[in-house]
Parts: sequence; structure tokens; C-alpha cells
Amino acid sequence: MTTIAELSLSTAEFALAQTVEHRPALELRVESVVAEGPTRTAPLVWFSNVDSGALEPTLESDPTVAEYRQLLERTADGDLFYRLEYAETAESVCRCVYSHDGTVLDAHVRDEQWTLRLLFPHREELAAAVTAIEDHGVSIDIRRMVEAGQDEQFETTAALTEPQQEAIAEAYRQGYYDVPREISLEELANELDISHQALSERLRRANRVLAGERIDESASEIATPD
Repeated sequence: MTTIAELSLSTAEFALAQTVEHRPALELRVESVVAEGPTRTAPLVWFSNVDSGALEPTLESDPTVAEYRQLLERTADGDLFYRLEYAETAESVCRCVYSHDGTVLDAHVRDEQWTLRLLFPHREELAAAVTAIEDHGVSIDIRRMVEAGQDEQFETTAALTEPQQEAIAEAYRQGYYDVPREISLEELANELDISHQALSERLRRANRVLAGERIDESASEIATPD
């Protein structure tokens, strides 16, 4: 079933960290991403609150940017439009998305965090892409995930990826959430054959998704009383 996910990852682990650090007032939004074969992508990016004379030297020195080219002069709103080509460090994350049939619907940066809205034909491809990105040492928060319902509207509740489901279900079965705990994080990680750091991250993200669902449901109930 077609799945849309909103993911968050730091600029330091993906792209343009140095540019954002050197130009803290800068705002950026990815308009679209042009695929150039299976190994290269070229994001088309709007930059705000900066002029080209200040932006381009920063892009030149940013190790995650291989090439850049201005496509439009400053608009009436003062924005700049550029085509970028990522260096290998950032390109690896993009390849994980595209190699699992993912599509970038939207991307922007705020407070040194990338927020990506991605579309996948099936939830399994999303889970595989997330796992592949994490294998590159990048930490990801899945903020929201929705699936197309029978009415073809993207309105169903958020869901966990398969690794998150496995981790949180096993943690519950083994008594990790009991007081006192029946099993330690290290012991549970050994049961799942992953590192305790990876398990800790997986449980944290799963708990965040579930908490977000509950808060959204409670807000909806308050907003629409019987």
C-alpha cells in the first residue's frame, strides 16, 4: 500500500550543515529532485534571507556540495533558486531512498534539522530504505507515516516500521517495560542480534511514533466532542 513518511535527520549527518551553520538566518526548501541516473541526484533548492554573494562562497566550501549553479536571479520575494549536486557523503542517503523506489515530495531545513516527506509504493520499501540509511551511520526520526486507505486518501494513522515493531513487541514480551525490568537493554539487544545502541535508537523512535499517534488522537477527540 502506498506510504508517505515524514522523516527528520540532522544537517550534520546529511547535507549542507556547514552552509546552515555559517548562514544561520538562511532558510532553504527543496523544490524538486532531478535524478541523473542511478547514482546521482540534483536537488533544485530555494534559498531565502541570503544574497548570492554570501551564499556561493559558503556552498563552495561546504564538503557536502560537489557543484552548484544559480538557475534564477533574485525573485520579487528576494529568494534565490539553485541546482545543487551533492558530494558522496550526502549522495549515499539519496541513493538509499531511490534504490527502494522512494520519491522526495518535499524537503526543508529548520534548526539544523532536515525534514523529508517521502513517498514509497509499499511500507516495506520505506522500512528497507530507513534500514539502509541507518547502516550508513545516520540517525533518523520517523515523525509520521500514513498509508493510502481504500478511499485513496492519505488519512490513516501513523505506523511503525517492521524493525521498530519487532523491537518494541519483543521488549514488551521480555518485560523490558516492567517495573522492575525483567531484562536489560543489553540482554534484549543480544536476543535481537543487534547492538544495544541500535536497539536504544529503535525503541526511542518507536515510542515517539506511538506517542505522537496518541496525542493526535486525543487532540482530535477534544476538537470533535460527541
